[in-house]
Amino acid sequence: MKILVCDDEALIREVIKEYLLLEGYEIDEAENGKIALDKINENEYDLVIMDIMMPKLDGYQAIKEIKKQKDIPCLMLSARAEEFDKLLGFELGIDDYVTKPFSPKELVARIKAITKRNEKTTNTYKLDGLILNDIAHEVTIDGDIINLTPKEYELLKYFIENKNIALSREQLLTNIWGYDFYGDDRTVDTHVKTLRNNLGKYRNLITTIRKVGYKFEYKEKNN
Repeated sequence: MKILVCDDEALIREVIKEYLLLEGYEIDEAENGKIALDKINENEYDLVIMDIMMPKLDGYQAIKEIKKQKDIPCLMLSARAEEFDKLLGFELGIDDYVTKPFSPKELVARIKAITKRNEKTTNTYKLDGLILNDIAHEVTIDGDIINLTPKEYELLKYFIENKNIALSREQLLTNIWGYDFYGDDRTVDTHVKTLRNNLGKYRNLITTIRKVGYKFEYKEKNN
């Protein structure tokens, strides 16, 4: 898998590169949006990590141009933490938004989640006795079908696709209910509560992260 890391700070590019190389990814670098576009025109990438504030061509404009040319998953990396900046990024088609300073390990986890979501062959998620079959749009526990509302199903699928990552209520609202939803955090809390109840013995996989949101915690078992 080949990733393009675009950031005007060489140290940040180096840190990201170091961690991603350890995961077996092939890394290319760009110091501004213009160079990133040139590289994308010349090469094929599986993911782009894009900073916002850069000389010559900022991250927003670069993402906009990238999406005109190729359907490449994009992760935006920025010191800007305001809601407006995040929403603008998602409106341009990014897959995730990470604020600086960031944990390199969490960044790796988010990259893995993005690539997994974009694997078109992934239709079934099996976590011990809990199985989500996306073709049948069905969830079973130990072979028994559990009845979920459409939003509960989407929420569970999003949790599974982003397992072991702390997700804010804002992220969940944006990705499950959409940018134009006018509800509040209580909407997320209510749906998480009912989803937990429906998951029975697997309810504790969804943990509450105080002052942040939720995390779906599941460790793969070694065969």
